[in-house]
Amino acid sequence: MASLDAFWRLTGAGWALVRADALVPREVEPLLPPSARWAGRFLRLFAGAAARRGRPGERLARVLEKQGPAAIKMGQFLSTRADIFGTAFAEDLSHLKDRLPAFPLEVARAEIARNLNQPLDAVFREIGAPVAAASLAQAHPAVLVDGRKAAVKVLRPGVERQVVQDSGVLRLAARLAEKLAPGSRRLRPTEFVEVVIRSLELEMDLRFEAAGCAELGEAMALDPYMRAPGVIWDGVGKRVLTLTWAEGTPLSEAAALTLPGLDRKTLAENITRGFLAQALDHGLFHADLHEGNLFVAAPDKVVAVDYGIVGRLGPGERKYLAEILYGFLNRDYARVAKIHFDAGYVPAHQDMDAFAQALRAVGEPVFGRNAHDVSMGRLLAQLFEITALFDMALRPELVLLQKTMVTVEGVARRIDPTHDLWAAADPVVRRWIGRELSPAAKARDFAEDALRAIKALARLAEAPPAPAAVVAVERPRIGALLWFLVGAITASAAFAAGLLLAG
Repeated sequence: MASLDAFWRLTGAGWALVRADALVPREVEPLLPPSARWAGRFLRLFAGAAARRGRPGERLARVLEKQGPAAIKMGQFLSTRADIFGTAFAEDLSHLKDRLPAFPLEVARAEIARNLNQPLDAVFREIGAPVAAASLAQAHPAVLVDGRKAAVKVLRPGVERQVVQDSGVLRLAARLAEKLAPGSRRLRPTEFVEVVIRSLELEMDLRFEAAGCAELGEAMALDPYMRAPGVIWDGVGKRVLTLTWAEGTPLSEAAALTLPGLDRKTLAENITRGFLAQALDHGLFHADLHEGNLFVAAPDKVVAVDYGIVGRLGPGERKYLAEILYGFLNRDYARVAKIHFDAGYVPAHQDMDAFAQALRAVGEPVFGRNAHDVSMGRLLAQLFEITALFDMALRPELVLLQKTMVTVEGVARRIDPTHDLWAAADPVVRRWIGRELSPAAKARDFAEDALRAIKALARLAEAPPAPAAVVAVERPRIGALLWFLVGAITASAAFAAGLLLAG
């Protein structure tokens, strides 16, 4: 029954896109190959009156708004890429970020009291009408009992049921893609969809968001690039989240970029560097950095809100990311290619030199050029062709990172059309490389590996006794290995100390 419901919902979404001429819009027909043009003309035979109202972005926004949280999230992502889809298209989708229809204040107040399990006046002096409404929740201004201004986030009534329904549709769409379009399998649509669904499930419990906000806030405080609001733990429940008020103007408002004294270049750099510092230095990052979640103030202050999606990277992924970025910064395509092979991103049977040559073809044309001189659409198309040519599979654990990098670059370029992603990334990447790949860091890593080996041997020694003959044979080997490890640790410590003293 669930699969049948998902099928009809997916069919309904496709039909809505066709009726609104939002699947293959007539406005983009001149840019399409002949086969796609004919497909678009055929589909427009079924278009309705909605197809004649508004621009392509407006028609798409109307459809996505009615399809539920997952579709709205997709629209939010598309709205950040004016450099690919055009300014008008991005603007038409921008209201999906935080300007959806709100539910009544009375409903929100009742939900807050029920979730906090205490009277509202125990935490709040007042709660105002909603100031922003997104796909999953809406935000209300409030004043705490101690006089501080706060923001209260409340989940939409019934949103959990919508997310479950959307998840079924996404899973069905992924299965159909794998079956009907074999070429899509290398992108692992099923695994990709599971990552998206998991992130939506976590967003359904605002206690997780409170914890993510607090954790990321501590990480952000170590750099000047970005800040997070404080968490008011007395105002946190499964469906309610209370944070200190984010000062500034939402970046989704047109007035944000005309604030007196605003340094747009530095502001764009701070957003890019803030994201990269989170990911590289701390292994966790805000994974939903669209304009509706960013508040700005002159000259270059940024406060990020909405921590429903927090991405995490393990030490290995952080190392590969930093080295890939560092290789591109130095235009060392052979090194970038090797890292892709070492990480398993490219199958071992492929030609590493040919892959380096392909990377050079992508990287060289964009270096040293202003953003407005680079066609991001053409660049992304070329990258996609390369991934197909070298059998690169989608890495599900990197989906949020890749999606956030694209969103961050789109936001930064809307702030400063000349924003250079590589120049902005340079100081953060070089700082990480200098700290983590220096001789002292390598000595530290070697010592840590040796300590782990000793602990493993200690656990082995505590295991049940083996037969006497085996012990007699293995004891000299274990003793020699322990002696070697102790010596290695001592040498590593001395080497690291010497480096620190020399520095």
